[in-house]
Amino acid sequence: MNRMDVTEKIISTKVSKGIKWEEVAQKLGLSKEWTTAGCLGQMTFDAAQAAIVGDIFDLSDEERKWLQVVPYKGSLPTPVPTDPLIYRWYEVVSVYGSTIKELIHEEFGDGIMSAIDFSMDIQRQADPKGDRVNVVLSGKFLPYKQY
Repeated sequence: MNRMDVTEKIISTKVSKGIKWEEVAQKLGLSKEWTTAGCLGQMTFDAAQAAIVGDIFDLSDEERKWLQVVPYKGSLPTPVPTDPLIYRWYEVVSVYGSTIKELIHEEFGDGIMSAIDFSMDIQRQADPKGDRVNVVLSGKFLPYKQY
């Protein structure tokens, strides 16, 4: 057994029970975005969180322990994603990445936006021309240091 096996069981149970990520997040008291990333194997749950997730998804004691292991981050199986929705994010970075980089450096200086000290919010935005996906990414700025 490994963490991917646990992730697959979580997804299977989610589908069979009709569970929504928002419901899981509410039981954990965390955002739906972080909770989903955790359930998909990209974040580490503490023991109390693993117990709650384990109860929701009928996980064994061993599977609950896997939820507490620091994962290998990066869930995409190929360098260029083939899933259309994920590929569009790749396209956003390919087209706008240099613009984002330039504007962040102009505003903050030489550094990076952290994906560790980070939050994300995904919401539906009503629009008469067709609903829109509103994604807000917020990461701490980390300047490069001289030494």
